[in-house]
Amino acid sequence: MPRPLVIGNGAMLVNFDPGANMRDLYYPFVGQWNHIQGNKNSLGVWVEDKFTWCDESSWERFLRYLKETLVTCVQLTNKELGLSLQINDCVHYHDNIYIKKVEVKNLTDRHREVRLFFTHDFSIDESEVGDTALYEPELGVVYHYKKGKYFMINGFSGTGGIYQYATGTKRFRGAEGTWRDAEDGHLQGNPIAQGSVDSTISFRLDLPPNEKDIVYYWISIGKNFQEARRLNEYVVQRFPETIIQSVEAYWRQWVNKINYDGINLPEDVMGLYKRSLLIIRTQFDKRGAVTAANDSDIMQYNRDHYSYCWPRDGAMVSYALIRAGYPEMTKPFFHFCENALTSGGFLLHKYNPDGSVGSSWHPWIREGKPQLPIQEDETALVLFALWEFYEQTKDIEFVLLLYRSLIRPAGNFMVKFMYENLNLPYESYDLWEERRGVFTFTASAVYGGLKAAANFAELFADYLRASVYKETAEKVKKGILTHLYDESLNRFIRGVYVKEDGSLTKDLTMESSVYGVSQFGVLPPDDKRVESTINAIDSGLWVKTDIGGIARYTNDYYFAKSSDIANVPGNPWFICTLWVAEWHISKAKSVEELVKPVQLLQWVTKHAMPSGILSEQIHPYTGEPLSVAPLTWSHSAYVLTVRLLIEKMKELTCSEVCNLPPIGKTFD
Repeated sequence: MPRPLVIGNGAMLVNFDPGANMRDLYYPFVGQWNHIQGNKNSLGVWVEDKFTWCDESSWERFLRYLKETLVTCVQLTNKELGLSLQINDCVHYHDNIYIKKVEVKNLTDRHREVRLFFTHDFSIDESEVGDTALYEPELGVVYHYKKGKYFMINGFSGTGGIYQYATGTKRFRGAEGTWRDAEDGHLQGNPIAQGSVDSTISFRLDLPPNEKDIVYYWISIGKNFQEARRLNEYVVQRFPETIIQSVEAYWRQWVNKINYDGINLPEDVMGLYKRSLLIIRTQFDKRGAVTAANDSDIMQYNRDHYSYCWPRDGAMVSYALIRAGYPEMTKPFFHFCENALTSGGFLLHKYNPDGSVGSSWHPWIREGKPQLPIQEDETALVLFALWEFYEQTKDIEFVLLLYRSLIRPAGNFMVKFMYENLNLPYESYDLWEERRGVFTFTASAVYGGLKAAANFAELFADYLRASVYKETAEKVKKGILTHLYDESLNRFIRGVYVKEDGSLTKDLTMESSVYGVSQFGVLPPDDKRVESTINAIDSGLWVKTDIGGIARYTNDYYFAKSSDIANVPGNPWFICTLWVAEWHISKAKSVEELVKPVQLLQWVTKHAMPSGILSEQIHPYTGEPLSVAPLTWSHSAYVLTVRLLIEKMKELTCSEVCNLPPIGKTFD
């Protein structure tokens, strides 16, 4: 189930599902630990002896954000109950406080009592063992705790604070949880429970005909009781409405840092651009990890998740932010990579948000022979992005700090990790983490990484190393053009596999990632070999259904929804479709040539979720989100493509692209 709403502050992250349930709450790292684990913290309503949960079919739901903010705007209406709920959720931009505002309106001409119920299905540190939930009478709060994690829950309505409470056992010895206790409109008031526990609280509202009242509800999180209590008192003293307004103001200022006056793009394109910047911001941990995705439902697919920092994803996301005018945000990521770099000068498969090595399926030995379990593009792209950081900021002191500890070791590794006779990098795993060989995307990334290393070496007058890096980069370019371009097909191929005798087996699979030849500077975008390759991708990987979009490669099996390979080579991916748009932009020499990439951007806006969330891929027949949502890389690819479009429009001195209208989505 995708996550249409995400909010966070770099230390905590909260996700909601389409039923408006809180499904994930990560703290103290973005992506680590998930204290709900995909279960549900739900909202229930009781009125006139009728009870319903807000994710039930009797509710009409409209999930969006307030414009240009990380504050949700959720409208729930239940005609049977004669009630509507207007909900705003936010996480404080600095403090670890989650706040919910629920405005309840009585849609009838009767005076009524309404009760709202909030459930808390915490499994602190991702374990149901040893948790405690209790009611604290002095503060009038319920809190859950274990070890160094405290979750304090409070709130009030027009009639007062917490009206009823209950703590109890969940999913153990037949106990379902206190949420079941809520369904008669009354909570039993059990003050404490330990082990596998949950809690539920309620608030009471007294609503005259056609009138409304507000419930404010919040969770303050701390490493001990004192910190959680201090944050709770902060909310009480400053007042929740004031805090919500300050959060709104902060994010509007943040996302409008760059002035785009004079650039007239369709409203849906610019709306999703700003929404994507905000979504990316939620996936950045303040200590440097850039998490790929934090939708815990993916665990149902393979018992693992995307809540890791892949250096490749992090580098490409950082590159997009740097180009978009947010380079300061990426500094911790480069330090993260500096700390993660092995003594051999390479980065491993992926990392947990705290910097420890993440799970992997890349072995250290294959067919009895040792191998490095890496994707070499991950090491290379960090340097590629770091050079862009320097180009945009000229912050020589920052890159100097990384020269000996990150740039030089990574550059030296790429020089050594080479087939001298082929002028190609040694075999490693591809960017999709599915096969081992020498791939066009990886080799192109290594070329870009070596060029960046050479630039840094020249910057610091390390001329001998600069010469070695440059020469090696040119060798890699020669190897790419010799072995990875197929004259008979008139396009770049996915890659080659090196046999025992040193001969090569070509992988001719149509593959979207060969766009890396242009993206990382091996060849200019208007080179005929690049042009014929992209044209082949555009025709061969375009999904020939009403949905459209570009697949990763021919016969892509991951979440496959069709065996009609001729028409559906794979599910459409936002990243792959945007690569084609980027290429059209980079080679454009006229305003008319920008129409196609704008149309591809609008293809993305059309298939984004109504809230502006982009998944990894979509169903080729229905357009529904597949795999994880949001995927950080999808949003960063969109940001980069729009930024490249704006730069090209300025280069061509045009303020608009043929007056293309929006497609009807605004992504507030």
